[in-house]
Amino acid sequence: MGSDRPLWRRLVELLAWVGLALALRLWVVEPRWIPSGSMLPTLQLQDRILVEKVRPRLGVPLKPGTVVVFRPPSALVAAGYDPAAALIKRVVAGPGDQVEVRGGQLLRNGAAVDPDWAAEPMNYQLAPLVLPPQALLVLGDNRNASLDSHLWGPLPLQQVIGTAVWRYWPLQRFGPIRFSPTAGAPDADEQLG
Repeated sequence: MGSDRPLWRRLVELLAWVGLALALRLWVVEPRWIPSGSMLPTLQLQDRILVEKVRPRLGVPLKPGTVVVFRPPSALVAAGYDPAAALIKRVVAGPGDQVEVRGGQLLRNGAAVDPDWAAEPMNYQLAPLVLPPQALLVLGDNRNASLDSHLWGPLPLQQVIGTAVWRYWPLQRFGPIRFSPTAGAPDADEQLG
């Protein structure tokens, strides 16, 4: 069966759809996968997630509890990280907040953070730190096994790629990103550390 439309018109329509798909991935949403245990138990190894990119581009504040995907800050790049890599952690404090870790507990503005999303009490200390404007403190939910802000400092907001909003694989955990404890499988989508 043929089409009434000329071949050139069908090619233009196909190219328009491909262009739309690429624009959506570049500016709106993209798939990623989890290669490390830094966000256990919330995100399991090999979970596949969708990262929305609109809120950071519009300057919408990223509140504590938001899971963000970001490019490595300069301290990690200086230590040898690929500047094009993507990492994933949870925002625990924003600009102007005072944060510290004392006695295994996360404190924000002098009060214990509840929930603090941690898999277990932290086995490290973090001296009181006031976050500068345009910076976030990001920690892995698996705090004792996460290369995060407690080691390399505040994350500049301009490093944020987007926010993790939806787990699409494995299907038994399909849905919004929340605190959840099970494992997934690998894929060729982009990975996060």
